[in-house]
Amino acid sequence: MIQIPVDRYVFDGLLPDLVGHDRRPAAFVVFLHLYRHAAEQPNWSVRLSHQSIADATGLSRSAVQSSLAHLQKRQLIATTRAHSTAVPRHRVHRPWLRLGRSKQN
Repeated sequence: MIQIPVDRYVFDGLLPDLVGHDRRPAAFVVFLHLYRHAAEQPNWSVRLSHQSIADATGLSRSAVQSSLAHLQKRQLIATTRAHSTAVPRHRVHRPWLRLGRSKQN
């Protein structure tokens, strides 16, 4: 089994912020799913459809769409498409690293 290190801030800061303050637990689940896959890529981005995220997380497609919009608004991810029907590419941002917080595994 391959282990994916997760920054401590994801659980100590982002979890209470998204789930407690924003009341968006689905957004936290989607972020964790994207984080898991993006961590394996050098540019921290993955190409995943809304349906594939929904299938993997057990959320509805509309919950995934709403969560992605919230994560984009919070600038935790950036989503781009080559064209309107293309599978989106999601780039995971880790703004806590820019704030000088050290990466804790």
